[in-house]
Amino acid sequence: MRANRARDTRPELLVREALRAYGLRYRTHERSVPGRPDLVFRAARLAVFCDGDFWHGRHWTRLRAQLVHRANADYWIAKIAANRARDVLQRRALRKAGWMVLRVWEGAIRRNPEGAARQIASALESAHRTRSIRAPQRVRLSGEPRRR
Repeated sequence: MRANRARDTRPELLVREALRAYGLRYRTHERSVPGRPDLVFRAARLAVFCDGDFWHGRHWTRLRAQLVHRANADYWIAKIAANRARDVLQRRALRKAGWMVLRVWEGAIRRNPEGAARQIASALESAHRTRSIRAPQRVRLSGEPRRR
């Protein structure tokens, strides 16, 4: 359990690398934002969470059925259910504070980090449009991201 990281996980680093290729700037694990999102775009008020498939219960119905047959099932089911409930509370608090929330799953990031970055960039453009903030010119949604 000690080896499981709360920040700077491999999927998070993959997304950050892909976002840098787009030229997007962000803050990480901002303490002043409810829920301490993995990535924060302050001007657009966009909070991005890179959620682990196991820890946040992706495909929860199937995962829960599998956990029933494993060791210490009651603990793990309660733990992941509490994580999911906390995620809902964080999302509500952020939306109530005027933030747009985007959750990206670990498996999707590992399969296609550029696709996850495109999804974030698209949400960022949408947030800029709805808040009537001038979108940065650096965002490239079509074609390949800029390489340095």
